[in-house]
Amino acid sequence: MKKIIALAVIGAGFAATPAMADDTEAPGGFYIGALGGYEGVNVESTDGTATATADSAVYGINAGYDLSLGGAFVGVEGELSTSDGSTSFPGSFAGAREGLETSGQYYLGARAGFALTPGIAAYGKVGYTSLDTTAFTSSGSLSDLEENTDGIRYGAGIQIELPSALEARIEYRRSQYNDLADIDQGEATTDQIVAGIGLRF
Repeated sequence: MKKIIALAVIGAGFAATPAMADDTEAPGGFYIGALGGYEGVNVESTDGTATATADSAVYGINAGYDLSLGGAFVGVEGELSTSDGSTSFPGSFAGAREGLETSGQYYLGARAGFALTPGIAAYGKVGYTSLDTTAFTSSGSLSDLEENTDGIRYGAGIQIELPSALEARIEYRRSQYNDLADIDQGEATTDQIVAGIGLRF
């Protein structure tokens, strides 16, 4: 189901053309908001022999600025969020640490989009992201290893103007993190589907 929703959001964000927005004003100005939704985490060992997955909730706050260009807009955006995914490799995997927990996430990037109809806009985004992780052993024989790892995030979404300067959005984004700790966990990927509400001023 989450893949169907993600494909629908991406399709809506990129299938439209600027010609659709000729007579429609795109959003502009500063905004701040809150968001929450689903996160899927996938961790792969360095040698590619083992993977681990987890599902969790993700929630946070975001803020940014959009420059309206008539029917289109460009902008910058930052986000602070957190999740509580906890993965575990199969018991046969002989890694030094066989599990990974996710927590704080940070994002700074650019976005661009255009109006589909009055009050509805589609957009795409890309930028830098960072993830706080804790690698652990189920037996507790090693101290937990905490690390902050860098990556790239990209995604697409739809935002809808609401009364009183409020706006809602639904968004799919994918983040790729490499070089997880000095252990046998090589990289992590997160897929998120979130909804949010914000105030534009």
